[in-house]
Amino acid sequence: MKTIFSLFSLSFFLMANAQNLTTYVNPFVGTKNMGHTFPGATAPFGMVQLSPETNQVPYALNGKYNPETYRYCSGYQFDDRTIFGFSHTHFSGVGHSDLGDFLIMPTNGKLNLEPGLASQPKSGYHSQFAKNTEKASPGFYQVMLDDYGIKAELTASERVGFHRYTFPKSAESHIILDLMSNIYNYDTKNVWTFVRVEDDQTVTGYRETTGWARTRKVFFAMKFSKPFRKYGMKRYEKTDYNGFYRKFNEKENFPESAGRQIRAYFDFDTRDNEEILVKFALSPTSTAGAIKNLEQEIPHWDFSKTRQETEAKWEKELSKIEVETLTQNDKTTFYTAMYHTMMSPVLYQDVDGKYLDIDQNIHQADGFTNYTIFSLWDTYRALHPLYNIIQPKRNNDFIHSMLSHAKYSVHKALPIWSHYANENWCMIGYHAVSVLADALAKNTTNADLATMLNAAITSSNLTYYDGIGDYLKYNYVPEDKNSSSVSKTLEYAYDDWCIAQIASKAGNEKAKTNYLKRSENYRNVYNAASGFMQPRLSDGSFKKEFDPMDTHGQGFIEGNAFNYGLYVPQNVPDMIKMMGGKNKFSKHLDAIFTTEIAEKYIEKNEDITRDGIIGNYVHGNEPGHHIPYLYNFTNDPWKTQERVRMIMRKMYHEGEDGLCGNDDAGQMSAWYIFSALGFYPVLPGSDEYQLGSPLIKSAKINLENGKTLAITTRNQSEKNVYVEKVVVNGKEIKNHILKHADIANGGEIVFYMSSKK
Repeated sequence: MKTIFSLFSLSFFLMANAQNLTTYVNPFVGTKNMGHTFPGATAPFGMVQLSPETNQVPYALNGKYNPETYRYCSGYQFDDRTIFGFSHTHFSGVGHSDLGDFLIMPTNGKLNLEPGLASQPKSGYHSQFAKNTEKASPGFYQVMLDDYGIKAELTASERVGFHRYTFPKSAESHIILDLMSNIYNYDTKNVWTFVRVEDDQTVTGYRETTGWARTRKVFFAMKFSKPFRKYGMKRYEKTDYNGFYRKFNEKENFPESAGRQIRAYFDFDTRDNEEILVKFALSPTSTAGAIKNLEQEIPHWDFSKTRQETEAKWEKELSKIEVETLTQNDKTTFYTAMYHTMMSPVLYQDVDGKYLDIDQNIHQADGFTNYTIFSLWDTYRALHPLYNIIQPKRNNDFIHSMLSHAKYSVHKALPIWSHYANENWCMIGYHAVSVLADALAKNTTNADLATMLNAAITSSNLTYYDGIGDYLKYNYVPEDKNSSSVSKTLEYAYDDWCIAQIASKAGNEKAKTNYLKRSENYRNVYNAASGFMQPRLSDGSFKKEFDPMDTHGQGFIEGNAFNYGLYVPQNVPDMIKMMGGKNKFSKHLDAIFTTEIAEKYIEKNEDITRDGIIGNYVHGNEPGHHIPYLYNFTNDPWKTQERVRMIMRKMYHEGEDGLCGNDDAGQMSAWYIFSALGFYPVLPGSDEYQLGSPLIKSAKINLENGKTLAITTRNQSEKNVYVEKVVVNGKEIKNHILKHADIANGGEIVFYMSSKK
């Protein structure tokens, strides 16, 4: 009761004394085209992310990859008018997918267990809906299922999804539990499913899938607010042998089922406007864990109470930065970005501290909270540095979770891209080391230094991973040995610099010297003759057939030599000198923004589309996010201010298509938050930020240490995009660098804005 009271008190206080910041969040931002976010109900960093599925698109058609699948990475597209049900796990803004666990769909009339096709209304249990009945806010989602006259409302705690369905009068009301439905679905994705009907209101079970995570198991406990009248389960796969279960009619009122492909249904008689509520808890460990999670987090049947509690949690998190903006739309864009940065990583342990790790064994968290979903090629750039300002304690938990992964990994390596006790090895680099180094530079972790350094070193010497063996042999990744060789060399060199910083903190001078030397390997893929980072072969020569505008076969991944070739954050001055000096480099940056990239260079890449491109600058993908800030290292820092303001205006807004690419687990949104505040972490792992052009009128950052940082702009306007001077606690900055201590110690930063360059 004390916890509940404090949450209600917090909610009342925020509503009475602040701006009710949840009203400035639009959960539909990024749900159109390729933003890949979802509008459903979740608590901040919650394990349950309960959201509608608006289509069921198979991964393959006629044995070939189905490109339409990519649009449904989150299960939802804004322009759709069909709902297939509500599932409990989703990725937010990730350009690949998995999850979509435990889809629930309320229906009435004749029972139909087939989902049907979106293109054929009433061909299955799906329903049409009108957009004007669809509402979403942090922790809440609502829609009218027109085919059935059922109002669906969703909310959630961290581990429990809470459904409220308002039915019309019917003797044939159903709630379907589809255990076959997946995102990125194919016939063999389900490995096994088990369901038990514990009593006439409680159902438990689990599902194991294979896919991006090759062995992923999720347990559940489902409880109805009223007893069901009857129930049934149907298996869809061919069964060669069923043992002596052949004695039973397993399809109707038989209390357990096991198989690869199962759908279940639960029947009710309903009065007109009768509400049936469903609580659905998840667990990474067991059905017993799911039941504990359910009983502790939502022990009641008061839907509104849970909704208010979750909204209060969102208010608390959003209030960590309080901003005033030029327009209301800017405020919505800012707080929606804040909201997106808190969708993942997600909680991945039960209320008693038990969690599943990479060894597929259950462990007990000791002194930390375990999390999962680490999209590190994306999030090390700005999201984790943002956490070191507004979520340092939670980011410390993320680090302990990564170290646990390394401890129980058979490779003894830190995560690359991990979720649900699985490593999927997606993308390149070993960027967990950046997260560790950044937290050390900013004094936000209590993790053991020796443990961190050992895990980092092991990760960097995993010779069978993605060209590392050749990287160690040649001091670059040869293109004839491993693809995307330049991107890998550049990312590995940066990561090695991060390991040197960890070694320095640990007092290991030998390791520091070794990794500082490795961090210079970017020099080995620079071709002075072409003026670009260029793929190099194992014989030492540069690849002759080279097009710096192209990605495929040119040594890069999700970028080209013009943009990804500028990734040397650990030594930007040396890169500029190597590329011809400040003036020439500034012109090179200009060319990136002004040279239109031809369609042939992007047509084959799902992750790069026109709406995320300015000239040849690709903001819709991560490798170039630091590029606008590189003008600060030339004689033209005003161009950083001009470009950053332009990108914020062109690439972000408050509408459903207000993201210019995948949000990528919050990285795209984190870039906006930093840039709107006026600075950006070009070099994670250091204590420095590069100054830009703030978009806000003012901001107050409420730090976890009890201090506050006020950011104020003088003469702020649409035209005044240039920074005349910056004053930190009464002292004018003479360069373009803000130190982390300037933020963490609180105080005031004042930007004096001007229309003059």
